[in-house]
Amino acid sequence: MPSTRRDFLLTTAAAAAALQGQSSAATGWFDKPLRWAQLTLVEDDPGKYDLNFWLDYFRRTHSEAACLSAGGCVAYYPTKVPLHYKTPWMGSGDPFGDLVAGCRKLNMVVVARTDPHAVHQDVYDAHPDWVAVEADGKKRRHWASPDLWVTCALGPYNFEFMTQVTREIVSLYKVDGIFSNRWAGSGMCYCEHCKENFHQASGMDLPRTVNPHDPARRAYMAWHQQRLFDLWHLWDAEIRKVNPGACYIPNSGGGALADLNMKTIGETAPILFADRQARSGLAAPWANGKNGKEYRSTMGRKPIGGIFSVGVEETYRWKDSVQSGPEVKLWALDGIANGLRPWFTKFSGTLHDKRWLQPVEEVYTWHFRNERYLRNERPLARVAMVYSQQTAQFYGAGSARQKVEDHTLGYYQALIEARIPFEMVHDQLLDAAHVDQFKVLIFPNIAALSDAQCRQIREFVARGGSIVATHETSLYDEWGVRRGDFGLADLFGASFDGAIDARMQNSYLLLEGRHPILAGLEDAPRIINGVSRVHTRTIGSYPNPPLTLIPSYPDLPMEEVYPRVARTDIPEVFLRETGKGRVVYFPWDIDRTFWEVLSPDHGKLLRNAVDWAAGEPHPVTVTGPGTLDVTIWSQKDSMTVHLVNLTNAMMMKGPIREFIPVPPQKVVIRVPARPKAVHLLVSTAQPAVQYGNGIVILTLPSILDHEVIALDL
Repeated sequence: MPSTRRDFLLTTAAAAAALQGQSSAATGWFDKPLRWAQLTLVEDDPGKYDLNFWLDYFRRTHSEAACLSAGGCVAYYPTKVPLHYKTPWMGSGDPFGDLVAGCRKLNMVVVARTDPHAVHQDVYDAHPDWVAVEADGKKRRHWASPDLWVTCALGPYNFEFMTQVTREIVSLYKVDGIFSNRWAGSGMCYCEHCKENFHQASGMDLPRTVNPHDPARRAYMAWHQQRLFDLWHLWDAEIRKVNPGACYIPNSGGGALADLNMKTIGETAPILFADRQARSGLAAPWANGKNGKEYRSTMGRKPIGGIFSVGVEETYRWKDSVQSGPEVKLWALDGIANGLRPWFTKFSGTLHDKRWLQPVEEVYTWHFRNERYLRNERPLARVAMVYSQQTAQFYGAGSARQKVEDHTLGYYQALIEARIPFEMVHDQLLDAAHVDQFKVLIFPNIAALSDAQCRQIREFVARGGSIVATHETSLYDEWGVRRGDFGLADLFGASFDGAIDARMQNSYLLLEGRHPILAGLEDAPRIINGVSRVHTRTIGSYPNPPLTLIPSYPDLPMEEVYPRVARTDIPEVFLRETGKGRVVYFPWDIDRTFWEVLSPDHGKLLRNAVDWAAGEPHPVTVTGPGTLDVTIWSQKDSMTVHLVNLTNAMMMKGPIREFIPVPPQKVVIRVPARPKAVHLLVSTAQPAVQYGNGIVILTLPSILDHEVIALDL
């Protein structure tokens, strides 16, 4: 972290320039709404649900924008488009129009929701070619509603029929945008249009394999992306012809496992919504914030809504359910702390269970009361973690979740535990304009990197940046083809030695010396190793590595459990200083293993690697018991530090039953100048504040669900 006020100002100026260059703040209506509401009607809602209740709830929650069901699978307005199915429950009414009119009286932005993924039998009878086809040639019935048919997203149903529907909705109601759910298809389609269009584009037949190294599959992946972006541009253009201030907003995007290229999405969309509605199975509550970081990596300062459900989101799809109030609040609050604008979504206008209403209203009311401090301009984190769609697609392929995403999740959890503020960076945006706001870039098994990307990373280090990399980072090119050596071998100080241990059993690490990478492990002579390691050769001299390999030895029978080789000189971490930059390389899957095993020793190594690579204090440090998600932001005339309390018995598997307050937390914030005032936006207590040389120090007596420290500058 910069040690002087001048350095601090230079750093924050660089961050501002990076975000401005990345993507300018949205113009028009897009940046205005801070709180969103979505009401997804079901077919029998018209005539049954209470319109006035919902309008009053939008008012009570200070919602500034609404996403309302309009058409596609079911039309909720008197459509004139042939074959556009109208719900029979609406009779001669106009449920969508009534909602739009009510929201306009509340001065709300209105976005119409369409869902083009399924059609009724009359559409099938008239246009069977609009229906998706399986690889075996069978038309695709809907998996959940067998009386419906699944549409092909890439053919005339979307490009022609849904274009008419979109044009009609915008013309009749002058909505501010169209938001489409399930617009990109439901699996690969082998219909006549896909066959013909793909063959015209590539000269090939549709692939019958998911192997990304198959030429036809690789060509299909590119064609599929382009076809969807063509559809996006078509719908957006048709909308703007009718209403120049409106736009098309696809339900799309995400992290490394997302289908569409996030860089292109960031360049195309003026606003976007992260549809990670809740956690399910084994998942941490910070996953919502992670989504915000991933979207922001390519959206920059453009607004991003965070869609959260009020129900239970499991594979069994209890769509009329209600989640526990604390869980709903925690998910929403972590999104807010990470820059997402809250968007609650309710399926069905009929209220089967009202328990969710109060928790959402409490969050929205607090948000409204403090919105001055929630209109963020830029994050002030100095650490960023890189994610890579090309690594997921071409290296991870069918095992991308295990080979790619689990590494990211492990390092993410380690940073949360370390309370280090951080952002995320897309691997196609490694240029100076996007990364020079950061001191440290983390590469969690970013295996597939092009020569150009490797050159950008070298240039980042040459400019004084530092990197932390793990496992097979840069061992493959951008297509997932293994190189003879790491693309970053010169930075790592290590070369690939030709082998990879896919699964080690009962292997350990010997700890020696007093390097900062071993902080907190002074009393440990050895710790457990990971599961997979890359064999390496040291480039040049590397005396006294602090971590060395103890090779695997039998774990049964118990009488045979002793090391055959108690000590080697094989480094398991490479540490280098080059100019003003530093490099840390772990040739093993420390991050993935940490996610699976959660060894505190591995967590300390991951934290220490970032601390040493940074070589400067973090912009905010928080000391005290518990687990907190810590973020730091700059607004027009203020700074904020968000602290979301994740400390809970149900932290790694929801839903939480209650919030467990954490005891006192000491907070040290780096500031460019002494603040005019310091506020606590949740407790509203007046904190006792100490001021030092470029720092603000205060102690929070306790945090229940979250706290936000606001500093007026």
